[in-house]
Amino acid sequence: MTTNEGYIEVPGGKVWYVQVGDKGKTPLLVLHGGPGNVHDPLKSALSALADERPVIFYDQLGSGNSDRPEDPSLWHTDRFVEELACIREALHLDDVHVLGHSWGTMLASSYCIERRPIGIRSLILSSPCLSALRWKQDADRLLAQLPEEMQQVIAAHEAEGTTDSEAYGEAIKAYYNRHVCRLDPWPDIMAESRPKGNKEVYLSMWGPSEFCPTGSLKTYDVTAQLHEIHAPTLFLCGRYDEATPEATQYYQSLVPGAKLHVFEESSHMGYLEETEAYLQVVRQFIRETEDEAGNHGH
Repeated sequence: MTTNEGYIEVPGGKVWYVQVGDKGKTPLLVLHGGPGNVHDPLKSALSALADERPVIFYDQLGSGNSDRPEDPSLWHTDRFVEELACIREALHLDDVHVLGHSWGTMLASSYCIERRPIGIRSLILSSPCLSALRWKQDADRLLAQLPEEMQQVIAAHEAEGTTDSEAYGEAIKAYYNRHVCRLDPWPDIMAESRPKGNKEVYLSMWGPSEFCPTGSLKTYDVTAQLHEIHAPTLFLCGRYDEATPEATQYYQSLVPGAKLHVFEESSHMGYLEETEAYLQVVRQFIRETEDEAGNHGH
């Protein structure tokens, strides 16, 4: 399988990308979550799609193999949207399928709504967060299902601003094991990639934990604009996902003609928790959109 990699100039520095495969079909561009996470876990699963088409991964500015400037003014959605536009242009991705996971769905949606880009052949929004308020409401409901003493530890540390304490870290693990990744143990790639992420970006834009949005994204909400997305769209989530099936179905209902698939054994990392099923659903959806486009003379 051929791969090539390199760097692209974006506002604030250089970002690193890797392309896997070079078969002739329309490329797939993958947007990782976080903010401040890295491409590695997604690549470990989704590289399998490169038997049909190029699959392109990149580390967003600040994390992984990309530059890590220490300028807090860079960590806002508009700059990441511009970064995405730069990557498409640099790699000549005139026609492209886009898959965003978690924060990557915010990035992909904002890009589609604000830039109205042409050439997006399909959009896959995996474990979406398209309203931070809705996410927080769902998180509160899921937290309420944890053992009482864990809830108390979490609430106390968030109230006191001591979310960097070991006790808080231990308590949130229970939530993560239910709603982020249900595999036991977690796949090696998750542990290996964690040090490559950037906690500062995550803290500045999101907050100290998945269920405590305090950063710039805490008011993020594009639900009123979702009807402006015109690319064929597929929503994905896990049955136990912190991006709950109810919220995901609600977002799906707002995008014209969008489809939904729920992975019954997964939480937030469906692509790792049920890799084969995930690949099959994504592959099928992309093929169908290409077949339909072919029939309409694209």
